Amino acid sequence: MTLTPNQTRMWARGFVRLATAGLLPVFLACADAAAPATAWPGAEWETAKPGAVGMAAARLNEARDYALTGGGSGMITRRGKVVMTWGDQGKLYDLKSSSKAIGVTLLGVAILDGKMSLDDPAVKHHPTFGVPPETNAQKGWLDKITLRHLANQTAGFDKPGGYTELLFAPGTEWSYSDGGPNWLAECITLAYGRDLNDVMFERVFTPIGAKPTDIRWRPNAYRPRTMNGVARREFGAGFHANVSAMARIGYLYLREGKWREQRILPAEFVQLAGRPAKELADLPVRRPENHGNASWHYGLLWWNNGDGTLPGVPRDAYWSWGLYDSLIVVIPSLDIVVARAGQSWKKTSDEHYDVLKPFLTPIVSSVKDPGKTQVALAPEQPPYPPSPVIKELRWSPKETIIRLAPGSDNWPLTWADDDALYGAYGDGQGFKPFVERKLSQGIAKITGTPPNIQGVNVRAQGAEFIGDGRSGPKSSGILMVDGVLYLLARNFDNARLGWSHDHGATWTWAEWKFTTSFACPTFLNFGKNYAGARDEFVYVYSQDGDSAYDGADHMVLARVPKTKLKERAAYEFFAGNTAYGEPAWTRDIAGRKPVFTFPGNCFRIGISYNPVLKRYLWCQIFPGSTHPQGARFQGGFGIFDAPEPWGPWTTAFYTPAWDVGPGDMSVLPTKWMSADGKSMYLAFAGDDSFSVRKAEVVLRNGR
Repeated sequence: MTLTPNQTRMWARGFVRLATAGLLPVFLACADAAAPATAWPGAEWETAKPGAVGMAAARLNEARDYALTGGGSGMITRRGKVVMTWGDQGKLYDLKSSSKAIGVTLLGVAILDGKMSLDDPAVKHHPTFGVPPETNAQKGWLDKITLRHLANQTAGFDKPGGYTELLFAPGTEWSYSDGGPNWLAECITLAYGRDLNDVMFERVFTPIGAKPTDIRWRPNAYRPRTMNGVARREFGAGFHANVSAMARIGYLYLREGKWREQRILPAEFVQLAGRPAKELADLPVRRPENHGNASWHYGLLWWNNGDGTLPGVPRDAYWSWGLYDSLIVVIPSLDIVVARAGQSWKKTSDEHYDVLKPFLTPIVSSVKDPGKTQVALAPEQPPYPPSPVIKELRWSPKETIIRLAPGSDNWPLTWADDDALYGAYGDGQGFKPFVERKLSQGIAKITGTPPNIQGVNVRAQGAEFIGDGRSGPKSSGILMVDGVLYLLARNFDNARLGWSHDHGATWTWAEWKFTTSFACPTFLNFGKNYAGARDEFVYVYSQDGDSAYDGADHMVLARVPKTKLKERAAYEFFAGNTAYGEPAWTRDIAGRKPVFTFPGNCFRIGISYNPVLKRYLWCQIFPGSTHPQGARFQGGFGIFDAPEPWGPWTTAFYTPAWDVGPGDMSVLPTKWMSADGKSMYLAFAGDDSFSVRKAEVVLRNGR
């Protein structure tokens, strides 16, 4: 079976199509031929004219000309393509303290490998940590210094890179140091028992295409050359690199630790590097004449603009920074990476960041249509009054959150006849062992009950799609009814229905799709295999709009007899309540009326029924976020409840900013509701992973 000419034309416009379950091989071939979602440099970077990626050449020229007041070389990239270079692109420069941001990358690798965590005491990894000098051991602070302290410059070591005195108790001040990062390098060396130069090339430089002729790491200049027979490296300084290698490192961070299909760094680690460390806020800064208000814009040996010190530069911008103004600049919200090395720029003020303004400001302002770096956050007050049944939801501490399937989001879930939960993930490789390539949609099976759960990937013929973001189909709802799995997928130019009779192994797709509204539909879930349903209908909800990526003012509702799910003509739409308070329904989608209203904040939802509490529980993600990657990492959400699928809705839980990222979807799986209905688990796509957090229900009136 082949694609029709019309489908081919749609592919050329970037829309993903799938005709039938048997079309998967053709689908994958066409997907590979479509425009790439992310440009990746090969042996050389791809180039583009500034205008082709939405940048004004004149403003870039301003940045280049300023950079050249200190000579040297530079490279500016947007969307993975080089738009401007200057100087000798092959010349290696002494990066000085930009080495700190490069070296700390190995801490991320070690965390990914399970060898250490940020809050480990340094002495756990280094038996002679902090000594010499012997006086450090007498101060009683060494056992309290963590790897996080070392990476955030709050460990207390004096500035030089050798063996220096501790100046203060860990975590009480911020002080720029080479010695602290060099101790961190030693901890990681001991964790691997290898020369970190070899580890760096094996795990980072070679995968991203940086060769030994592009970047080199000199031997330690401040301490003995070896440690336990292994070369001793340092993070304080020591790297020499050309701007291409520097930009590749920045691009790895821009892509949140992934290079093509390979996960090199934990996404959470990259996020911490790109924003102010909360634990630094308000700490006094030693030598503020040199480092300004550093404790407000520093994290994991990277500098950032999280406090807005650089006006006109996005707050998500962050950079390495070394003597002679060597820079690796990452601006996620603008998809920009900049590398520059040479001699120092002339300072015109005592403000620490002012020397960067003439360079970064024109680069940012060159973007002709920067788009939204932040959408409006949810209001402080919820849209509906408090629940008459649920007084409070008490969440388990965020440290207890289970996180599996790193790098995969979405995760609608349904309770199947084999007692497992089936779900669909997006933009990832599912559970370990990962599938061989990143999928825009994949199917997974989850067994057990938290905290003891396991996930496996179901190789799903006809339902494994590719394409990042909007360019690939993604699940928005899944449901099992009478042994058949049904899946609603968005990004099909609205949404499409698929089904599987063999627990997700093979899939067939409806010939029809929603073309008006219902851009991100999901199913109402009842019990195991749809047990306990209120009637013979299946209920489908969606934000009222034609895009799954924009918040709407209203949510809409459809229903269909469960025996006719595959028939578009059988669907009818909620048309408001009658004078007697009963729901009205219409077959004409133009007659639909809101089932839920929250202007600008109706987004992706999950909805399930708690049979003990006799409440429908609506999990609502809000689109607004201060994080450039959205609500997966920062944002608010609410849980609303009602006695019927159409309301009236009240508020069980609401926050415009949760203590963790709520993800792009969430749901309370019915399988994980306790016998008394008072204990539940939220499954959500927070931190770009399959995340699970327990909630305890406090009822009103002592119930």
